[in-house]
Amino acid sequence: MRRGGRARRAGAGRRWALGWDLKGQERPGLRCPRSLRPAAPPPGKMVCGGGFACSRNALCALNVVYVLVGLLLIGVAAWGKSFGIVSSIHIIGGVIAVGFFLLLIAIVGLIGAINHHQVMLFFYMVILGLVFLFQLGVSCSCLALNTSREESLFRAAWDLLSNKTRNEIEVNLNCCGLLNNTNDPVAIRTFQMDYNFCPAMCKDNTTKGHMPSCPKCGEKMLKHSDEALKILGGVGLFFSFTEILGVLLAMRYRNQKDPRANPSAFL
Repeated sequence: MRRGGRARRAGAGRRWALGWDLKGQERPGLRCPRSLRPAAPPPGKMVCGGGFACSRNALCALNVVYVLVGLLLIGVAAWGKSFGIVSSIHIIGGVIAVGFFLLLIAIVGLIGAINHHQVMLFFYMVILGLVFLFQLGVSCSCLALNTSREESLFRAAWDLLSNKTRNEIEVNLNCCGLLNNTNDPVAIRTFQMDYNFCPAMCKDNTTKGHMPSCPKCGEKMLKHSDEALKILGGVGLFFSFTEILGVLLAMRYRNQKDPRANPSAFL
């Protein structure tokens, strides 16, 4: 009797164990004791092994970084313009445009990642790829712009400025004239004229009978432009390659299925 009872219990245990297949799903028509069922993950906790939740969190974190980078690019470019860097350096304006579009598309990507919105994620991938190309070109241009090229841009823009705008720049930067490191007689005459009509405060602190010792506006603008262009070029070039990761991550996340959604819903 004892041997028969043990055999019946062992057979029932095997039948209960076979009630679950290798994928952990219960077969219809068979019962399985709760002690033999695989433990389900607790609600709210999902394993981050490249799954849906992991991709969503990574994409959200990446877009938060893009928001900060966009604000940084806009802030540094505005700081460069505030120091008298004239509008002839169109790269500064291009950096502001890149920062604005990066900020805008990062917000769109953040909303699309949280809601798993297919249309927003699609446009996010397309626009982020275009921003990557534009940002890469602008960053390389910022790093490749040398001092001689900046001087030629400043001279061309200085000649187009009115006397009122020149005086405003000289007062704001406390300097006189643009540059005086050329043998061109026209440029020397223009520099001397700017020095004579310069309203900067540094000109009043010099002794009579001596040439004013005011710094040149071109030297100050070149200093600040070099700093701004190096920061913008380095930051933009570094984070432009992370945008490729953003496109690939969004593509992968877009094709994943939300486990909380209806299983029969269309992806």
